[in-house]
Amino acid sequence: MTAAIGNWVAGEQVTSDQAFEVHHPYDGKVVGTACFATDAEVERAVSAAHACQREFAALPAHVRAGALDHVVRRLQERAEEVAQLITAENGKPITWARAEVNRSISTFRWGAEEARRWSGQLQRLDTDQGGTGRMALIRRKPKGPVLGITPFNFPLNLVAHKVAPALAVGAPIVLKPAPKTPLSALLLGEILAETELPAGSWSVLVTTNEKAPELVADPRLPVVSFTGSGPVGWQIRDSVPRKHVTLELGGNAAVYVNSDWPDLDHAAERIATFAMYQAGQSCISVQRVYAHRDVHDELAERVTKAVAAQTTGDPREESTKVGPLIDEAAAERVEQWIEEAVAAGASVLTGGTREGTTIAPTVLAGVPEEAKVCSEEVFGPVLTIAPVDSVDEAFRRINDSRYGLQAGVFTRDLQLAFRASAELEVGGVVIGDVPSFRADQMPYGGVKESGVGKEGVRAAMTDITDEVVTVLTGIQV
Repeated sequence: MTAAIGNWVAGEQVTSDQAFEVHHPYDGKVVGTACFATDAEVERAVSAAHACQREFAALPAHVRAGALDHVVRRLQERAEEVAQLITAENGKPITWARAEVNRSISTFRWGAEEARRWSGQLQRLDTDQGGTGRMALIRRKPKGPVLGITPFNFPLNLVAHKVAPALAVGAPIVLKPAPKTPLSALLLGEILAETELPAGSWSVLVTTNEKAPELVADPRLPVVSFTGSGPVGWQIRDSVPRKHVTLELGGNAAVYVNSDWPDLDHAAERIATFAMYQAGQSCISVQRVYAHRDVHDELAERVTKAVAAQTTGDPREESTKVGPLIDEAAAERVEQWIEEAVAAGASVLTGGTREGTTIAPTVLAGVPEEAKVCSEEVFGPVLTIAPVDSVDEAFRRINDSRYGLQAGVFTRDLQLAFRASAELEVGGVVIGDVPSFRADQMPYGGVKESGVGKEGVRAAMTDITDEVVTVLTGIQV
């Protein structure tokens, strides 16, 4: 076994004797060795975060912004190395790994910029007679140290979405990355250690998922920001009802293609690409496609052709478009869901097979709405396509889901675009594109069983802070 990469405990790298190997999802080769944090190391990290919270909140904005600027520069300098590491531990094709690094750079850049803008606002109070001569200064301060828990599918950028907002507002953060993909987060710790942020303002702790409830329950971490599976997320929220909990959970994102859309080739290419990217292991990957009957047959043919052209293989190869799932158990589950849909009457237009951890890019038609590939989050390279006779039917079927993260509507009709925004039960509607679009600075989050709260750098900064009002009296407004 190679030397283990240590955890970052209050800014100091520490190794333990609880080492484990990280394997490449495609071929099972060892790509690195990490170690689980001991109970003593976890206690040290949490107590340090608790102890430094006032010091960190009082740190000048330029210091916090400068540290985030440093992360941006170092990620830019090490971009290819980091992309290769993401591919190694996660299995996503190198093209998408590079895109993730670029997004992470953007996320930290936004954190630095927002840290400098984080100023509060003034509100005049003389709008009523009793407020004459008064003005309110409204600022925000951290709720306290944050526990950030991240999943395997974006091992760097989803980490960035926990770390950057916390550091920007001066909230200490204890980060728990997914045990399947800890290496990218530990590398980020290496970069953060190059800054002059106070000891205790950040820690990166690899723990088993079974140990997570102890961290969640710790009263010294009053904020929990979790991205991952729905059952785990809701269990977290139920277990700590007095804490502030943000949940970014799953989805089964839908697309509607209206009859007025002029370029079906474009729609088909976007649908195919973003149903299969990350091997479908994205909570906003395209899973359900509804097309107006006037364009359905033509679109289905083009989508099927575009999906069939998505090449699988070794994700380290530049030509690979669809990589493996995170492990064989995940691939076996997706294979089973496809088989269940076919047994219930669905037709396989392309794909439908498994080889090890790789699922062939798959399109299914005639799928019953209650089938898991429609009603649950498939988290694999599978999409379903169905005709609808009206916008009313399309919106009803999109909304007929326990999830509500994002939806896409291909239309040129401005009225329909605003109607979609008003009627679709999702956290975000993307007009003229797939629901997989996300700009890292925009508010992002779902409704229903897709979670509570918003991410996106500024939105997350607001989420983990409280408003504090100072009333100035006896002044000329």
